[in-house]
Order: sequence, then C-alpha cells, then structure tokens
Amino acid sequence: MNTKTSQFRKLLHKGLVIMPGAFNAYSALLIEQAGFSAYYISGAGLANAVFGVPDIGIPTLPEAAEHARRIDQTVSIPGISDADTGFENISATIKTFEASGVAGIHLEDQQTDKRCGHLEGKKLISAKEMGKKIEKAITTKKDKNFLVIARTDAAAVEGFDAALKRAKLYEDAGADAIFTEALTSEKEFAAFRQAIKIPLLANMTEFGKTPYLSIKKFEALGMNMVIFPMTLFRVAAKSMQQALVELKQKGTQKGILEKMQTRQELYKLLKYNP
Repeated sequence: MNTKTSQFRKLLHKGLVIMPGAFNAYSALLIEQAGFSAYYISGAGLANAVFGVPDIGIPTLPEAAEHARRIDQTVSIPGISDADTGFENISATIKTFEASGVAGIHLEDQQTDKRCGHLEGKKLISAKEMGKKIEKAITTKKDKNFLVIARTDAAAVEGFDAALKRAKLYEDAGADAIFTEALTSEKEFAAFRQAIKIPLLANMTEFGKTPYLSIKKFEALGMNMVIFPMTLFRVAAKSMQQALVELKQKGTQKGILEKMQTRQELYKLLKYNP
C-alpha cells in the first residue's frame, strides 16, 4: 500500500496544502528542501520541459506515469499529478498512476485534443460523459486514499454557472475533490466553496485568467489545495535564457557565477559526499 496517499489525506485534514510544480526530479528535491509538504506535477511542465512541445496532450500515459514515478521516488513528500483527459482508458490510467507512487491525479472535462486551461478555444465533453469517467476512476482505484480530483474547464467555455453545475455533478459522481480551473475572481472561488462540500483545488498559475491571490487569501476563501504548476519552470527557463545571452555576448560565464548553485550546494541536496 502506498503510504504517501494516506500522508496526503492527513495533510488535507490539517489545512491548506500548498503544492509548487515539479517539472523533474531535481525540482522536486528543491521543493522538499524548501519545506513544502507536497508537490504537483503539471502536464504542461511535462510537455514543455521534457518533450519541448506545447501542452496539447502529446505525452502518452506510459510517458506521463513514468515521469511521475521518477519524480515521486526521489522525495519523501507526496504529490498530485495531472492526468489530462484520462488518456482514453480511465481504468488503465488509474492503475498506472497508482503504481507510479503519486498520491492522486486529476482528470479534466476537455475533449482529447485539449489545451492549456487558461487559453481560449477549449472544447468540452458532456457533463454526463465526464461523470461516467469519474465513476469509473473511483471504482477502479485499489487504494481508498488515492485522490481522484475532477477538473472542470467549463467556466471559460460555458460560463460560471455551468461550471458550478458540472462541479456538483462530479461531486455526486464520487470525485474526491474538485479542481476549479480558470476562475476570474475571489467571488467565484467563494461561490464554489459555498456550493461544493468536498475539497477544492485552486490553480495559481502565472499569466492566466486567475488574479494573483496569496496563500492567506486562498485559506480565507476555504480552498483545500493550491498549486503553482509552472512557477519554478518559468523562473528556471528565464534564468537559462539570460545565462545563454551572457555566455554568447561575453564568451565567459564568470559574470554570472553568483547566480549559480554551487557544486557544494548541489552535492548537499543530493546527499552526495565524494
């Protein structure tokens, strides 16, 4: 039995679970070192950082699950993984991600040719079809503590009221939690909290539709989980771009040494003593 699933459930009972996004095993180590109690694996992070492609559902189930396994085995804290639209076969998806070691996954109600949740042009499956996916996921999981989170992208497609209606249906279908994607105000988060009894996950991504809210604000709004899916990746990518400009223009990296993690710091994090 995966002890990280029960570990995550205990965190949920204690209060707001804050999950920075890990785009590889090393970033997960940094998250743990910084004192966070959980991490998140973004589908966009997998697509962008590992495959060098947009977040349009290109990675396969085996690739996504192996990515999750590699990250999870590196740290002692539990994590939640993006499972996109479920990779066509919900039973296989649940079984594969349970075996990867993560504490749970989320499934979204977009069509298979999905897009980033904060972009225009998303297409949804019917609420009824999504409800059946959730029911299948719940009946398939072997570990009762494995979290199946239902994500609805309806707010930006069908409107807020439709998103709330879908969330209630997904709750009735047996979802362990609801992921409220691309909400645009504190008022909308509060309305979800008032209407939904099960835990809620908020996405505090950058450059999207959701205003920048603090952890304290999410706590006050009654959220149970908040993810920062691409924060580390975006900071790392910008730093790498700047380092490459420096190297290209000056022909040496000497001027940016102070911005680097030292060899000693790296080895300390890896618990390596050569």
